[in-house]
Amino acid sequence: MTVEQLIIPEKHDLGGFSVQRSLPQESRTMVGPFIFFDHLGPAVFPPGEGVDVRPHPHINLATVTYLLEGSLLHRDSLGIVQEIVPGEVNWMTAGKGVVHSERSPNDFRESEATLHAIQTWIALPESHEEIDPSFSHYPAANLPQWTETGTAATLIAGEFQSYTSPVKTFSPTLYLSLSLTSGGRFQLPAVSAKNASTEKFERAIYSITPGISINGNTLEQYRLAVIDPDTAVEISADSAAECMVIGGTAMGNRTKYWNFVSSKPERIEQAKTDWKAFETDPSSSQRFDAVEGETECIPLPDNAKAISSNRSAPPLS
Repeated sequence: MTVEQLIIPEKHDLGGFSVQRSLPQESRTMVGPFIFFDHLGPAVFPPGEGVDVRPHPHINLATVTYLLEGSLLHRDSLGIVQEIVPGEVNWMTAGKGVVHSERSPNDFRESEATLHAIQTWIALPESHEEIDPSFSHYPAANLPQWTETGTAATLIAGEFQSYTSPVKTFSPTLYLSLSLTSGGRFQLPAVSAKNASTEKFERAIYSITPGISINGNTLEQYRLAVIDPDTAVEISADSAAECMVIGGTAMGNRTKYWNFVSSKPERIEQAKTDWKAFETDPSSSQRFDAVEGETECIPLPDNAKAISSNRSAPPLS
């Protein structure tokens, strides 16, 4: 069977706009290293309004921002200030801990504007979970782009066929953006025997728009289809359509609690304690630094739910 699992996203209100969240869920926490997959918008903001995601922390993961429309301004505790526009990639490696905010730039707020984006988190290998935090920005022109049978493809991260993205990853990763014309097609070959024999490789296709089919079977809009890595897949469209392909080698057990991801539940407990201390007095924090120019932060939620890929792991307090 080509489709191993079909995931229906959960809808979340982020204050003024909604997102479709496909990962993580109780039924499926990860696809390869991808442990978080949010589809934001498209959200239309009236003049004077926009996104204001206050400073918040991350550990043991990398965040990947990819815009389809609009713009966002990233600020972090490393001192980085970077605007991102469609086709570009912001990759932030949280490692042992980082704080960042994401807000709409001033020019975005000058008139009615639309934001449409894909936000993903990548779990870091255990050997890299506690590395120093870092940030990289990749212009659209630096990413591999090609056309195949009516499909415009962009390799956001990883390797595909003869293409290699400049985006630095820490484990084998596949991240593709596909824009298909009516009648367009795109081939996903079966994972090579060499790769499959050494590590479990996982893949999934997310339908941003209607019109996508997998091996001739319609994939409804806002669906994440986990596909058999050992089966060749043809993605096609009966109208102009867009989708994303994610995947990579499977990770070991991971726990997600709020904005924290780690292979060690006790590390998340430490991050919770550290963030509470930051809220009280940012200057006294030993593990999280403030974002210059920001005077507020998102408090640790009281009702966050931990999701673990290890079914036998004890629940977090």
